[in-house]
Amino acid sequence: VTLAHANDYLAALEKAYVVANFEKRQATIQDQVKKLADEVNATAIVPVDLLDEVTSLVEWPVALRATFEERYLAVPQEALITTMQDNQKYFCLINAEGKLQPYFITISNIESKDPIQIIEGNEKVVRPRLSDAEFFFLQDQKQPLASRKEKLANMVFQAQLGTLWNKSERIAKLAVAMSPITGANIADAEKAALLAKCDLTSELVGEFPELQGIAGTYYARLEGENHEVAEALGEQYLPKFAGDVLPQTKTGTTIALADRLDTLVGIFGIGQAPTGSKDPFALRRSAIGILRLIIENELDMTIEELVNFALQGYGDIIKDHDKTRADAVAFLEGRYRAKYEDQGVAVDVIQAVQALAPKSPLDFDKRVTAVNHFRTLPEAAALAAANKRVANILAKEATPEGAVVEANLVETAEKALYAELQALTPVVQPLLAARNYTEALSKLAALRAPIDAFFEGVMVMADDAELKANRLRLLAQLRDLFTAIADVSVLQG
Repeated sequence: VTLAHANDYLAALEKAYVVANFEKRQATIQDQVKKLADEVNATAIVPVDLLDEVTSLVEWPVALRATFEERYLAVPQEALITTMQDNQKYFCLINAEGKLQPYFITISNIESKDPIQIIEGNEKVVRPRLSDAEFFFLQDQKQPLASRKEKLANMVFQAQLGTLWNKSERIAKLAVAMSPITGANIADAEKAALLAKCDLTSELVGEFPELQGIAGTYYARLEGENHEVAEALGEQYLPKFAGDVLPQTKTGTTIALADRLDTLVGIFGIGQAPTGSKDPFALRRSAIGILRLIIENELDMTIEELVNFALQGYGDIIKDHDKTRADAVAFLEGRYRAKYEDQGVAVDVIQAVQALAPKSPLDFDKRVTAVNHFRTLPEAAALAAANKRVANILAKEATPEGAVVEANLVETAEKALYAELQALTPVVQPLLAARNYTEALSKLAALRAPIDAFFEGVMVMADDAELKANRLRLLAQLRDLFTAIADVSVLQG
């Protein structure tokens, strides 16, 4: 191809059947794939990585639709999709319900005069791969899930913490202990925990490691296990990454929590907590998963309670329970910041709640939501500044014992602030008791004007000791109302 001018490059190459522009090739592939999928009332699965890879493999993309025998659809579709995507670079097709259809789309690098030959060639190549998956699937069914525990007893989870069967038994104890809180059926939770790791010894997972849990769900269904138990086997690994979906069943939630807690407490118990660069058991990600499972399922439990449940399962294997408990609790509480920053919550909002060290993740979350809302109110900046001023005064002066003496309030502004506090306290207390922190903080916003007036018209450090003591008590009462929710003095303007 001879170019008269550099500007002719793209057009000249296109005449020679080369689309040099990556975006143009990609758009062509997407259009052709969609058209072929539409013809059979299906939707193509087009992962971004696979699309990029296929775009880079061809210079003149031509999409062709091929078929495979319907009998393979009895095999877990995740296995078929994995083998077709990873090994063959095919785009698989699913129907509206997400079920795999007996078609796939391949991208040829040539406009063939006889495309049938290319289609048949690809069908011939994919058949042995699908047959392998089918073979593994059928072989596995010859051995019930529960009978695989012997193999798990020979697979090491971690040298000091025992085998995968030891771990399964600990998860079962943990799941039983947590079921009253998660609302799971105790028998289901125990059964799911004991079956949870069994599919790791299966042929299918041996060939397709990403099917761990998923294979277990298929086999449990085939063995007649109920919905909760079967689904929990796949759901135990959720969430797999930030923003991933959570388990849909109560049993799945229980097993997912138990599995992560057992690993986290065990690894801390043998002194192998994550360091700056090393986190081989992905405990940081796991900890955020634990927080999400608790908060998004609205489970009312403290972190310490959970860690204690896990410690009971380990018994003497962990030598120093007190140190392990303290370290594990601190580690989990230390993940709040990463969790909320990922959601776009400002650092000062997180710090305002952390200042109070709430014990329960659900309680922590409700406070963060409240402070985040409070920041949007027009009174927020002035109230944060006033709280900072109050905190500074109370830090320097010890608050005198006792309640505010109404008779010792002499200035109009301090009387007004006291009256407002007396009116608001009975309104706010029940809201705090019900953890309705957002509503409580919104009510406290009414204090802005009386607080501003107080600082303009009242001298806290009065010469008269009784007046000074009374004003300090008034400020302490004000501060206590706010710090029942969060330390808003931390908020930046």
